[in-house]
Amino acid sequence: MHTPDEIAAKLLASPYQALDERTKKVARHIAARTHIARNVAKEFDAQPMPGQRAADAVASFGGSWTFVGLFAAAMLFWVGLNAYLLTRHGKTFDAYPYILLNLFLSMLAAIQAPIILMSQNRQSEKDRISAEHDYEVNLKAELEIMLLHDKLDALRETQWGELLQIQTQQLKLLAELAEKRNGSS
Repeated sequence: MHTPDEIAAKLLASPYQALDERTKKVARHIAARTHIARNVAKEFDAQPMPGQRAADAVASFGGSWTFVGLFAAAMLFWVGLNAYLLTRHGKTFDAYPYILLNLFLSMLAAIQAPIILMSQNRQSEKDRISAEHDYEVNLKAELEIMLLHDKLDALRETQWGELLQIQTQQLKLLAELAEKRNGSS
């Protein structure tokens, strides 16, 4: 079993104290032989605040084909209703440049944009945490593979040593057999 200091020196060629916190964490996990993988998305989404849930819902709906379809239908209805009122009654509630419609669209954009940005910021934070975790898992896997290579090299060296001893013994036995054979002839 290795200590975090040994792992840092042997595998990372750096003193343990010189490592950043994530790398120290990985070294501790390797030394303790514990897993590091976890579901960070589940942890991040465990207790979202009501505002965060609302921002995610608005962003999810605002970026859907359902929203685009409803938005297009509302615009067509607005223009159609004004055209109908103009042809039937000669008067509309929002004449052609549709100033009132523009006001509503501007208000919708002014409210929707920051809410979508909040959701994107939350997703960005989630992605950052996930990337940091991926780095830790990948570093641990890389270091574990390096340790396995070291173990395989040590086993191979041990086996070569044992094979050399066996071969030396076999050569001695063959030499003894050759002497006995030459001596008896």
